[in-house]
Amino acid sequence: MGAPLAVRVHLEGSQAVSSHVVDPILLASTRPQRPATHEHLGLSFDVVAPAYVENDPPEAGAAELVREHARGKARSVVAGAGNRPVLGVDTAVSLGGTIYGKPASAEEAERMLEELAGETHVVISGLCLLTTGWEVVEHASTRVTFRELTPRELARNLTHGEWRGRAGGYAIQGRGAALVERLEGDYLNVVGLPAALLVRILAERFAGTYGFG
Repeated sequence: MGAPLAVRVHLEGSQAVSSHVVDPILLASTRPQRPATHEHLGLSFDVVAPAYVENDPPEAGAAELVREHARGKARSVVAGAGNRPVLGVDTAVSLGGTIYGKPASAEEAERMLEELAGETHVVISGLCLLTTGWEVVEHASTRVTFRELTPRELARNLTHGEWRGRAGGYAIQGRGAALVERLEGDYLNVVGLPAALLVRILAERFAGTYGFG
């Protein structure tokens, strides 16, 4: 069956479709905030950790990287998907040509936040949705402007540990919201899932099946 399933989540909503009627989406992810974003979409899905090792060529751009990682995550679990469509997502932060992934330490997260403070960065998410018959890979971008941050604010944000596993070292759905001055684009994309992009693809590829299109 492939990698063991971590959790099955069924989220109710005005557009929810019963998992007894349609196959839940198989989400290749180790990030709990991605399932949480589906609450607003009324989607049912299974979550499984991807068997994929990220490799970032130094010359690759942010959009190229997140698309490739999303594809790699989705393909790594497709053998155990059965009839379910598979979703892979990857997110990065970009500022002035520098790509900010997930910090390995609090010190690295502090450096990232210091560089993002007072600037407008771009959150880019790659999305891969595939079945046995086709594969779609796209990406979405959201512009986020940070306030100027004091050393005390940086220290307070790092103390709570939200930097762990977060591109750019912050979580906008948590205490990181206080760092943000302005946002242009899909908020849920910054949380970790390009929801508007996913809805469009589901409406095009599964018209009516998941409540869209």
